[in-house]
Amino acid sequence: MKRLFLLVLSGMISTAGYSQAPLSTTTTMTEPATSNLLPTEIAIIPEPVSVIKQAGHFILPENVTIYAPASPEMKQVTRFLQERLSIPTGSYVSVVSGHTGEHAQIRLILNDKQNPQLGTEGYQLTVKPNQILIRANKAAGLYYGVQSLVQLFPKEIESKEPGSHIRWSAPCVDITDYPRVGWRGLMLDVARHFFTKEEVKQYINAMVRYKYNILHLHLTDDEGWRIEIKGFPKLTEVGAWNVKKTGEFGNFIPPTPDEPRTYGGFYTQEDLKELIQYAQDRFVNIMPEIDVPGHSLAAIASYPELSCTPGAENYRVRSGERIMDWSRGAPPTALVDNTLCPANEKVYSFLDSVITQVAALFPFEYIHMGGDEAPFNFWQKSDAVKALMQKEGLKNMHQVQGYFEKRVQAIVESKGKKFMGWDEIMDGDLSPSAAVMSWRGVKNGVDAAMKKHEVVMSPSTYAYLDYMQADQITEPRVYASLRLNKAYEFDPIPAGVDPKYIKGGQANLWTEQVTNIRQAEYMTWPRGMAIAESVWSPKEKKNWETFFVRVEQHFQRLDVAETKYAPSVYDPIFKVSRSADKQLIIELSTEITGLDIYYSFDNSFPDHFYPKYTEKLTPQKDATMLRVITYRGKQPIGRMMNMPIDELNKRARR
Repeated sequence: MKRLFLLVLSGMISTAGYSQAPLSTTTTMTEPATSNLLPTEIAIIPEPVSVIKQAGHFILPENVTIYAPASPEMKQVTRFLQERLSIPTGSYVSVVSGHTGEHAQIRLILNDKQNPQLGTEGYQLTVKPNQILIRANKAAGLYYGVQSLVQLFPKEIESKEPGSHIRWSAPCVDITDYPRVGWRGLMLDVARHFFTKEEVKQYINAMVRYKYNILHLHLTDDEGWRIEIKGFPKLTEVGAWNVKKTGEFGNFIPPTPDEPRTYGGFYTQEDLKELIQYAQDRFVNIMPEIDVPGHSLAAIASYPELSCTPGAENYRVRSGERIMDWSRGAPPTALVDNTLCPANEKVYSFLDSVITQVAALFPFEYIHMGGDEAPFNFWQKSDAVKALMQKEGLKNMHQVQGYFEKRVQAIVESKGKKFMGWDEIMDGDLSPSAAVMSWRGVKNGVDAAMKKHEVVMSPSTYAYLDYMQADQITEPRVYASLRLNKAYEFDPIPAGVDPKYIKGGQANLWTEQVTNIRQAEYMTWPRGMAIAESVWSPKEKKNWETFFVRVEQHFQRLDVAETKYAPSVYDPIFKVSRSADKQLIIELSTEITGLDIYYSFDNSFPDHFYPKYTEKLTPQKDATMLRVITYRGKQPIGRMMNMPIDELNKRARR
């Protein structure tokens, strides 16, 4: 699901869009510090509810004993901790159960008497000089307590190889912690670009570090159908494959008939069972999404009879060529009909078969059925749709889609599952039993909650990880930007809304411009840390300055873990304008404090001996390139940015 209705704004991404985003007036923040904060021993993300530092350190011995209750759920908890403590440290780590474990150095304890404050995912972590205790009501809480414990040890604990000459210690501390909301999700779009089973596991391993508990898999779209459905083999024989293209997605040259359609892939049902179990072992639920009625070109290319439009048998799975006109905003005008036909009973029979198999595969209680960005122009020309409207008394295309959504909701609920869709489904006046994932800003989520729908807040304003996170000269060009400090403003529970209708929040990674797992990691982190803290930590504990101090320490941890992340937060921000005499005026700023910017106009590469930016710049008449780099003290910290003067002139004309 690509948020292309904003594409119309791409020509309006003004220089103001690259200036520092102001703090939201609706988000409680502690007053920013006036000077740089120093790293601390305790740098847990997301920030726990309560942290009390005690004197002393726990030193990991060469032989470590973990005591844990004997239960199937606990096996992955102890396995994870055993691996993290043994592989990088070289320590021998044993796990025992079946007795009190009083002398074990690390004790994982399930509470006999439930602590209502902790719920199902909270924990209490106590680090003493001679022992570590983690208590929780449920195994999930112990797992999250273990994640926090690992973050107390030196960054080398993230290594997949043994380290040497490292003091394996953790500061003594008392932590009480539990999540703010229950739904803490990340969406990975595996339809636009396919990610292998092992790559999805890699993504899960990264997300649980920050206590995410839901992986939303976007399994179908115009570019690919990624799930095996028995009885419909063409969905994966045809629908899972397109032509490999490189360049700017959405502007690729349409493939010729003879170009091989060998790029893509799909998950067998056995693959998905393996992924579901892998996620469950890490206390993550996987929510499947089958995006209908729009975004369905891969299904139509496989089975053209699902379309209302004559000639659909000539359609092919999209390879990134232009298929929509967004110049008039949303809904778009389709150049090819990528919608299922709401007036065709074969469509509902097809969806019944698909949903039956999806419901049997995925134990999670929700099935996401899309519902976004369905173009209406082909429906408006369809005699079958006109007949449906007359029969059902439907007055417009929104009501036509509403009719479709109600029928799909009934199918989902008949399989014992809950129906969820993007916030466009509200246009169809669905019953409150339909859950809404709100992406078009915060307001639609508020409206859905007011109508007593369950809501997952996922506003593009704060939570769209496919957006550019730095200047467009360094990022794959997308139609909007989302910097780290803006993502950190995300509040999953808007003011004035009854919290009982807000299930939680989610960040979404659409992958039109994301072709591999390393780029997926780059786009997710560190903004995924900001969203994680927004959905886990108490609102009153959020503080941008202290958060970024911890982020920088986690950059080092991700380096050791060999997980890619974006250093965009260190890059200079450009803002341009014109003086009264039409001179180009360039303003530079930084997203974080404490950085110096050095620059050159003479085509050389600046360092800290070059001029330091202190006031607005006007380039000399014949200058063609502005190069800038940020330093912290005498150390370069940002990337060398090469900004053509022509590009700045273009921005000044907008």
